[in-house]
Amino acid sequence: MIRDITIGQYYPADSVSHKLDPRGKLTGAFVYIISLFVFRGLAGFLLATAFLIFSIRMSKVPFSYMVKGLKAIVILMVITAAFHLFLTPGKYVLVHFWIFTITAEGVVNAAFMLVRLIYLIVGTSIMTLATTPNQLTDGLERSLMPLSKIKVPVHAIAMMMSIALRFIPILIEETDIIMKAQMARGADFENGNLIRRAKSMVPLLVPLFVSAFRRADDLAMAMEARCYVGGSGRTKMKPLRYDKRDYAAYLILAAYLAGIFALRILT
Repeated sequence: MIRDITIGQYYPADSVSHKLDPRGKLTGAFVYIISLFVFRGLAGFLLATAFLIFSIRMSKVPFSYMVKGLKAIVILMVITAAFHLFLTPGKYVLVHFWIFTITAEGVVNAAFMLVRLIYLIVGTSIMTLATTPNQLTDGLERSLMPLSKIKVPVHAIAMMMSIALRFIPILIEETDIIMKAQMARGADFENGNLIRRAKSMVPLLVPLFVSAFRRADDLAMAMEARCYVGGSGRTKMKPLRYDKRDYAAYLILAAYLAGIFALRILT
């Protein structure tokens, strides 16, 4: 399960998505997330599906590699779908037992919410898998640069995001190593009731937190040793510049968003 987490990981490939400007990919991910909660009805669902398939094909990242990231949120998806299934009132009652009532509207809402969560994870995974942490940091900093006029620490925010993304795969690997070491000592993380399984996580969490704080302290000392003072006066070795393919991507994104809003108005 730990190995199935793909958030924050980069998948190298020679694709159009990998060559796009990170600002465009950040904008695309943001727009796609908004569109998932704007569309309604089958037509909007089909348009969002077509756009997602097109984005996956352009990234050249194997679909199986993206889908395995869903295993980490299966419980969240099941709980979300159950809430919509049992707590949505409606005219057409399908099943009624004890205090629970399943309606046709509840089934539809649960299905659409489940699809939205899946598309949300896969859609945002395309951005992180096709963009290095350094590119994401530069793109976020340039996108938020207007906020620096009102004294918002844009560079610090981008740097924190970059460090967080870099630490995710490191901590995942560290967790896997600690779990295997504790299991070799007789620890059981799979069996038992909820309380017993929660107690069994203590031997895992304590060394993981110690390792995370140690890495953070080493990183802070390394930044101080290199006289890091923030973004003031710093330049980029590879400054971001838009290309023709970036403008084409913006046009496709605008057409998709216009189509989503048009379908919402018409349906």
